[in-house]
Amino acid sequence: MIKASKRALSVEYAIRDVVLPARELEKQGIKVIRLNIGDPVKFDFQPPEHMKEAYCKAIREGHNYYGDSEGILELRKAIVEREKRKNGVDITPDDVRVTAAVTEALQLLFGALLDPGDEVLIPGPSYPPYTGLVKFLGGVPVEYRTVEENGWQPDIDDLRKKITERTKAIAVINPNNPTGALYEKKTLKEILDVAGEYDLPVISDEIYDMMTYEGKHVSPGSLTKDVPVIVMNGLSKVYFATGWRLGYMYFVDPEGKLSEVREAVDKLARIRLCPNTPAQFAAIAGLTGPMDYLEEYMKKLKERRDYIYKRLNEIPGISTTKPQGAFYIFPKIEEGPWKDDKEFVLDVLHNAHVLFVHGSGFGEYGRGHFRAVFLPPVDVLEEAMNRLEDFMRKRLS
Repeated sequence: MIKASKRALSVEYAIRDVVLPARELEKQGIKVIRLNIGDPVKFDFQPPEHMKEAYCKAIREGHNYYGDSEGILELRKAIVEREKRKNGVDITPDDVRVTAAVTEALQLLFGALLDPGDEVLIPGPSYPPYTGLVKFLGGVPVEYRTVEENGWQPDIDDLRKKITERTKAIAVINPNNPTGALYEKKTLKEILDVAGEYDLPVISDEIYDMMTYEGKHVSPGSLTKDVPVIVMNGLSKVYFATGWRLGYMYFVDPEGKLSEVREAVDKLARIRLCPNTPAQFAAIAGLTGPMDYLEEYMKKLKERRDYIYKRLNEIPGISTTKPQGAFYIFPKIEEGPWKDDKEFVLDVLHNAHVLFVHGSGFGEYGRGHFRAVFLPPVDVLEEAMNRLEDFMRKRLS
C-alpha cells in the first residue's frame, strides 16, 4: 500500500465529517434536519440579483480567462472603497489580494508565515481550518481561552500566557464561528496592545462583519497604529454567495513590517495562478451595489436567533448564551449519560434525526458543547427543537 501523508490524514473538518453518518440515515429514507453547515443558500437566502446578473454577464462577455494572481484591479479598487466605507481603513489596491474565499487566504498566509514548529494563537473554540491548516503546514495551533460566561469574549490574560518565542501571529474571528460572539472594541484594543508588545501581527477574520444583531462590528484594522493587521473577508456570508468561493485579504501595515510575508504570499498566489475570474466581476457588483437585501435577511435571522435561543434554554440539560453575530449558537450540554459531546451529537442524530456539530470539533474549549445553525425558517427550527426536547427528556428521565 502507498502511504498517504501523515499531515494530510491528521486534518479534520468536524462540520462536514458528521455528514457521513447522516447520509447513511437518509439513504434509509429518514428525514434528517441538518443544522450543521453554515450555508445560507441551502435555505431561503440567495445572492442579490445584481450580483447574479453580473456573474452571468461576465461569462457571456468573455471574462473566462486567467486573471491577475493578486486579483483584477477593478475588484481590488472596489474592496478598498468598501473597507474605507465600512471600517475607515486607509489602504490601496496594492494592499489587497483576492483569493478563493477566506480558506485560501488562510492557506496563503499560513504558508507564507510558518516554518515547522511555529505557533499561531487561535481563539478557542474556533473555526476548524485554523487548526487544520496550521497543522498541515507543520505548525502548532495554540488555543487561547474565550469566556462563555462573558459572551465568549477572549481572555486576554490567557492569550498573553500562551505566547512563546515560536509564536508567529494572533488570530481573531469576529463575529465568531462557532459561538456567535461579537468582540468588544475594548477587547480588540487589548489584543492589539499584546500583539504590539511582542511584535506580532494580528489576523482578523471578518467574514460575518455586517451580520450583527444588538452590537456593531469593529475591525482591528481600524484601531491599529503600528501593529500589522491582516484582514480577511469574502462573498460567502454577507453577500450570500457561498458556492462562488471568492474572498480577499488586505494588509494594514503602517510600518512595513510584513513586506517579506507579502512577498511570500504573492509567490504562493502565483503558483495557483488566479482566483475565479467571472466571480470577481460579480464581486464588484456586490461591493459597489445596493445592500438593501441585507436588512430583510437580518430581520429573518434575528427572529430565528431569538426563537432558537429561547427554545434551547427551555430544554432540560441544555443552556446557551445569546449570539450577537453570524448565524450560529453554541449550547452547553449540562447533563446526560454521554461520555463526550461527539457521542451526544451522534446520539441525537440517530435517535432524534437532527444533525449538529460536536463542540470538541472546534477545539479544546468547545468540549461539552455543540454548534447549531439557525438559518432555517422558524417552522423547521421548531420541529428540530421539538425533536431535541423529546430526546433530552427521555435521556434524562
